[in-house]
Formats: sequence, structure tokens, C-alpha cells
Amino acid sequence: MKIKVGIVGGAGYTAGELVRILLHHEYAELGAIVSSSNAGNPIYQVHDDLVGESDLAFTSELAGDEDVVFLCLGHGNSKAWLSTHELPKTTHIIDLSNDFRLEADAEFQDWEFVYGLPELNRSRIQQAQSIANPGCFATAIQLALLPLAQAGKLTDDVHVSAITGSTGAGQSLSETVHFSWRTNNVSIYKPFTHQHLGEIGESLAQLQPQLDSAMHFIPYRGNFSRGIFASVYTPSDLTQEEARELYQKFYADAPFTTVSDKEIHLKQVVNTNKCLLHVQKFGKQLLITSVIDNLVKGASGQAVQNMNLLFGLPETTGLGLKAGLF
Repeated sequence: MKIKVGIVGGAGYTAGELVRILLHHEYAELGAIVSSSNAGNPIYQVHDDLVGESDLAFTSELAGDEDVVFLCLGHGNSKAWLSTHELPKTTHIIDLSNDFRLEADAEFQDWEFVYGLPELNRSRIQQAQSIANPGCFATAIQLALLPLAQAGKLTDDVHVSAITGSTGAGQSLSETVHFSWRTNNVSIYKPFTHQHLGEIGESLAQLQPQLDSAMHFIPYRGNFSRGIFASVYTPSDLTQEEARELYQKFYADAPFTTVSDKEIHLKQVVNTNKCLLHVQKFGKQLLITSVIDNLVKGASGQAVQNMNLLFGLPETTGLGLKAGLF
């Protein structure tokens, strides 16, 4: 049996990545790819990496018989879309916006959303009606900290510096995504106030309920197109070997998250659903570096991983993607 898939908001980066992945997913059948501004046009006219891959065209509406619908809409627009469109209750929703990630927003109308970080909520995802896919920065940072939270070892302030590629800003044009501004340039944005801090805090508190450590997060815009490199450090009484053992044990059954013995870099994960982690101790500070592709493990790949869990498939199905290292 094939899983009938619909996508709403089909012209954006995350939708393009979903199509790229799902075209080669043995159990997925791509149906309606909704884009009101592109209805009737071949998808490869927008996602031109798909030339020769598919003759599918954008539609104006869903078919109505989808098993799962991915919402690839801008933040705030998923709630608006669900308010004006009725889906069968047998349909699962996987939302890629931030509309339903926080506990206070997890119930909307008759829909209930589970936070879709498989390394944290695998069993809940398998039983869920619908999924709130995590944010890209949130994914990289949480994976760097979950083992410490489970062990009750987040006892001091956490400092995070993380840089993301230009695709993290979406396809809409703005000053900071133009080539002439972005190339040979680095800048910070939303220091200490980034919207992903809320979901990170809730996930860490899920594992360490008495958590009262502050998180100081400086996000950077990078002069490359995709990927996130996060440096996370906090005082710790663990030795380097104890910390590595803790991380390796925590992620022993996580097929996409690997603790590397060597220092890591972005090219190891770009175009894949992997997260690589590296743990080092410097004096009293424990440093965890974390790398992901913001569009795959940080968005569309993780969404497919969640779909696999919802439908009882091995979570790696369709996600055997190799990085282009050279």
C-alpha cells in the first residue's frame, strides 16, 4: 500500500526538498502539490533541480483523499489555512511552521500536534494524529543538549553560537538574502530572542523538569546556501570520556544522529538527514558541536522521518541520502 501524500505551500524550499525526497520513497505516492500562484504549471518550473525527475504539476486544491498532508506554509499561515480548509480526521498533518510547536499551541480546533523530534518523542510520534515539525536551529541545538538534560547535567548557563545558510530565510526576497549582501559577509540576527528558544526550553524541561539554566543564543547568517553549524558550551563536572559515553549511549538507537570521534564540518551532512555531534572538554567547559542540513534534518527530511514513524515504517525509509563532500 502506498501512502497518499499532499503538500500545501508547494513553491517554497521545504516543499521542493520534500518532493525531491518523496519521489524516491518506495511507499509514498505524491499527489496534489498545492500552490495557488503556480497552479497548472509543472513543478520543475519552480524547483528546477527536478527537471527530468517528474511531470507533476502544481494544483490549486488538495484531492481530499490524502493519508498525510505536509503544510509548508510561512509561520502563522498554517493556523489560517486550517481555519479555512477541512481535512478528513483520518488524514495526518505534518506542519513545518512554528504554529504548533509549543505546548500552549499543540491543540487547535480538533487537531492535536505532537512535537516531532524523533530522538526525543519517538513513541509519541508513532501514536500521533499530527506532528509539529521542529525548527532547524532548534533541532541542531536540542540534539547537542538532550543527553545532558536526561542525565540532569544542565546545571549552569548554556551558551550557543550557531550559523545558518541563506535558505534558512526562505524564498521571499529581503535585503539580507540578496547575493550582493550575503556573499563574503556574516551577521547576527535576533540575538538572545530567537523564536526557537521556546521549543528548545520545553524539550529540555521534558527531560530535566527542574531545569532553571539560562540559554544565551546568538544566531548568525552565513554566506553559504544550506547547513547549520552550532557551537554549544556549558560548565560541566563530566570528564570528556564520560560525556562522550553519555552521548553515545543516548543516541545508540538514533539512526541519523552520530557522535563523531573527530571534529566535524558542514559538508559531512549537507543534503542528508544526518546530525553529527562532537564532544570536547576545555577546562570546566563542555563543548558540543552540532551540524545538520537546515532543509533536510532541519525541515523536510525530518518531516519524512516523522511520516515513516506515523505509518509504521523504518524511520530511515527514503532517507538514505549521501553528502556531497567534494
